[in-house]
Amino acid sequence: MRRICAGLCALMLLLCRAQADVPDGRWIWIDIHHKSLTLYEGKTALKQYAIATGTADTPSPVGVYRISSRFFGELGGFGTRFLGLSVPWGQYGIHGTNKPGSIGSNASHGCIRMHVKDSEELYGMVPNGAKVVLEGGPYGMLDQGLRTLHPGDRGSHVYAVQARLLQLGYAYEWPDGVYGQATQRAVLRAREALGLEDKDEVDAAFYRAIGLILFE
Repeated sequence: MRRICAGLCALMLLLCRAQADVPDGRWIWIDIHHKSLTLYEGKTALKQYAIATGTADTPSPVGVYRISSRFFGELGGFGTRFLGLSVPWGQYGIHGTNKPGSIGSNASHGCIRMHVKDSEELYGMVPNGAKVVLEGGPYGMLDQGLRTLHPGDRGSHVYAVQARLLQLGYAYEWPDGVYGQATQRAVLRAREALGLEDKDEVDAAFYRAIGLILFE
């Protein structure tokens, strides 16, 4: 049954890609779990590169962003090129590395590492403002599953919870992926309204109560 579900999920993902309103210009698709970065021109794949991504403790940011900045020169551990991403909860980018042996693994603090020559080539082929899609697990911004959240946490799970709380009327600020004081108040407000235990933790019961559940 699990294999059938996995196959259906893969098929749906392919259909979504085929039907998506993709940009006319150049954009980037990053498959975090398969450790690949593909540069597209519209629906045409131009180049594909091997990459390294974040560790379990410092994951790469699942979601859709833009290239918002760029730097070049001798950047030490970042190689010679850096493409900054518009992630709201931290500074992440696509860059080279002085640890080429890490390519193909979970090794970074969330950034996308490339071989230096690959990063230099990509840098010259993609403009600022280009869309960058980081695909994780089968559950969108929830990646491969639910993660218990506490004040001070940040990332795509926090962003998804914030968006849901805003939709339900428990939060009043736009999602930024940071579990700060405003989110803490929203979580407490929601827990009280939903009859949950009085604590500022986002746990399995809270995910269920606000309707963020995983498709089995």
